[in-house]
Amino acid sequence: MGGVFAIGGMAADKPLPWPQFRGPNGSGIAEGQKPPVEFGPDKNVKWKVPAPSGLSSPIIAGDKLVITAFDDGKLYTIAYSRADGKESWRAEAPAKEFERYHKTEGSPASSTSATDGERIVSYFGSCGLVCYDLLGKQLWKFELPPAATAGDFGSGVSPILVDGTVVLVRDEMKDPKILALDAATGSLKWETKRLSRASYCTPVVWDTPAGKQLVAAGHARMVGYELKTGAEKWSVTGIPSACCSSPVTADGTLFFAGGSTGPEDTEMQMPPFDSMLKDLDTDKDGALSRAEAEKAFEGFFDNQDANKDGKITRDEWDAIMKFMSEGKNTAFALKAGGTGDVTTSHVLWKKTKGLPYVASAIVYRGQYVMVKDGGIVTSYDAKTGAEVFQERVGESGSYYASPVAANGHIYFTSLDGGAVTVLKAGSAKPELAAKNPKLGERTAATPAIADDVLFIRTDKHIYAFAERK
Repeated sequence: MGGVFAIGGMAADKPLPWPQFRGPNGSGIAEGQKPPVEFGPDKNVKWKVPAPSGLSSPIIAGDKLVITAFDDGKLYTIAYSRADGKESWRAEAPAKEFERYHKTEGSPASSTSATDGERIVSYFGSCGLVCYDLLGKQLWKFELPPAATAGDFGSGVSPILVDGTVVLVRDEMKDPKILALDAATGSLKWETKRLSRASYCTPVVWDTPAGKQLVAAGHARMVGYELKTGAEKWSVTGIPSACCSSPVTADGTLFFAGGSTGPEDTEMQMPPFDSMLKDLDTDKDGALSRAEAEKAFEGFFDNQDANKDGKITRDEWDAIMKFMSEGKNTAFALKAGGTGDVTTSHVLWKKTKGLPYVASAIVYRGQYVMVKDGGIVTSYDAKTGAEVFQERVGESGSYYASPVAANGHIYFTSLDGGAVTVLKAGSAKPELAAKNPKLGERTAATPAIADDVLFIRTDKHIYAFAERK
């Protein structure tokens, strides 16, 4: 145990390199790091190891790289040596049953772990929070029943660890709430009920003049809570109905950008029910059976079939459309200091173009930068909101991994094939630093950066990329 406390003591003096989803305070930025710009399956590979399935992103805890995984019907937190990628330990989570999840877009191991340099906390929607020391010994667990997520997509939120407190936003259909636990003991500090029954994004800590606040996006509404007590301080309306992307803070300002499929999305319009009946309802019974609609829904039929009777009815479709219509697609900057509804009083600027669906945007070198499906990168001036550029520069297809940045470069990772496009940051127009070859596997996890190494988790592997010396 002495080594654990020594690492913890070092962490107190030196910021942790990549302690949670999207790194330091969810910023996506690795200050002072120089990972390679050019790399691929056969270039600048320090090591590559097989990894079990899961959608969580890697974090750095001491000399280990940590992920959560779903392997042979069991849930694990797994630690690998950062030096050579060898598995150091794996600890099974105590799940008695699994939450429902989408078989291709979800996973029972989708949440990224968090560390404070002394302990590692993992969340599983199937069973709750589990805390380990850096050697993999379980310290405590906080059991929760399997999450009942909207449409049975599965959990997506990750826990964060700040000031000795573990924070978890659990937006689900039965009992939505935000929880704060004592990191040392796992005891409940406070619990605040939430109205949001659907969101998949991770909260961020906002250091404001009034004290530290937790900011959590939810169904059509973003809420700021007091970190110490969980008291709701302010809210912003007009955000997506089921947020996947997460907010970020920079220079005292809060930023958010998110879009979703729904009435506002001109590129991916949801068709009227009558139109679907006309095209698909072959037996003319006024509903859509699996046989009639599965191909049109491309694997998402079960998520729309709320009562699981094998048919999608008008009432079910109308409920989906109502849920989606309550949200708005938006990007904005918010100044601190407000209370109550601050939608009109504290929003500094607001935009509706180039919005990401899953990937969270990043503030770097004075710009708020985001990537949407199709490889379209949009940059706004962080202070004024003026559009700097919007161009298709990345690989085509979807983007689930959030961009990360280091040493004046921003890295964008495509979902299908894992191609990483690297742009120079802070430019007036997109300046391509590298268009790297595909890694050849689906890549949904956000990369991690530490010790000048870029760590990328693909569908079946973990890569460590470093400049050859």
